[in-house]
Amino acid sequence: MKTRIVNIWDALNSSLWFVPSLMALVTTGLSFATLAIDWTVKQKTIEQAGWLWAGGPSGAREILSTIAGSMITVAGVAFSITIVVMTLASSQFGPRLLRNFMRDTSNQVVLGTFISTFIYCLLILRTIRDDGASEFVPHISVTLGIVSALASLGVLIYFIHHVSVSIQAPIVIARVAEELDRGIARLFPEKVGQNTGEQGNKEPASDLPPDFLRQASAVQSSATGYLQAVAAEALMAIAEENDLVLRLNYRPGHFVVQGTALVLVWPKERVSPQLVDKVNSSFIIGPERTEAQDVEFSVHQLVEVAVRALSPGINDPFTAVTCADRLGAALCRLAAREIPSPYRYDARNKLRVIAPGVTFADVTDAAFNQIRQYGRSSASVTIRLLEVLAVVARQVQTEEDRAALLRQAIMIERGSREGLAEEQDRKNVEERYQSFLTALDEKVSGKTDGLGRVLHLSAEG
Repeated sequence: MKTRIVNIWDALNSSLWFVPSLMALVTTGLSFATLAIDWTVKQKTIEQAGWLWAGGPSGAREILSTIAGSMITVAGVAFSITIVVMTLASSQFGPRLLRNFMRDTSNQVVLGTFISTFIYCLLILRTIRDDGASEFVPHISVTLGIVSALASLGVLIYFIHHVSVSIQAPIVIARVAEELDRGIARLFPEKVGQNTGEQGNKEPASDLPPDFLRQASAVQSSATGYLQAVAAEALMAIAEENDLVLRLNYRPGHFVVQGTALVLVWPKERVSPQLVDKVNSSFIIGPERTEAQDVEFSVHQLVEVAVRALSPGINDPFTAVTCADRLGAALCRLAAREIPSPYRYDARNKLRVIAPGVTFADVTDAAFNQIRQYGRSSASVTIRLLEVLAVVARQVQTEEDRAALLRQAIMIERGSREGLAEEQDRKNVEERYQSFLTALDEKVSGKTDGLGRVLHLSAEG
């Protein structure tokens, strides 16, 4: 339930209507509150307070009508600017980054401010009366409307500045990188059941039932789309309650086709239609990938910006280099964290859930594969990739992580020999490659360099 609520909240935050709607509701309540105050305040008090507007009904109508008309016009202009910015962002950085612009709280608050001021003026305007016997002018409410108009003017100036800044490539890349950092901090490590110490390192084959594949039953997916989130706690509870072992065939970010085996359940004798419904309800499948439990999604966003920058129509290696720097920083943070084991145990040290997860090698490949492929003819991008790998190499802790970096470095160096026509560029790349091997060797003296040269020779062969 918690996972589904988080997913719904994320969807609301990614919409342009949610925050403006909340602000409009608050403004509606504020208008009734100020009108109630106006009904109780006497005219003499209004005249004594020099800061309150003290004009007549016609003046109040004219002021509020002017403010309301101006606010709805400015709101339309702000909305148009927002759409133009998103169109430019889609064409320059990629359509997957539209979600980041829609989640921008500043844009949502700006639109909400103009709409709320417009609604407030309309609600106050309807209460003004000048039919002789029962004249009523809400002086406090009109004053607040004037203050709101002045505040909206300041918001408009801020909006123009914010849009100008937010469309700049380094700012866009930095925000995606911050999202990636938050995802790494949130997902690594991710503990479900008992997943640390000896339990995280024990051999899973000894805990799997010997007839798991033969006696397991497949729970088929009830929908088609991208797996956005998995309610891991709910699956653990289902497995404990029914004394089951569950093996997930997909992880967040994977595309699932309706009718395919989503989960294998052991033993199959305990599978019932109710159990199938419970298991399916633990998976959130939607039309697009999200960053909630999919750290590779933010990686792919940065990679998409870099690949578009390397396209012949744009030819912007500086943006690609900036993306490589941010990806390297994220890999350094990931290298310092423990990758959760896919084997999850309950409180009685019994295997319950086998959930495939993202490894350091997976993130490394996702970060560098496409940039390496599209940037092999750019000396600056190739050199920076090797420099970034050298920085990450000083942070990795395991032999598997070092092997993943080495594999990328070998392919980058080999691709440069085929993609770079200038001999001096190839020599510069070779120097960076040797520097990378030295950095890799610093972690385990006398071992990694030998392993690197053996793998390099085997790759050449």
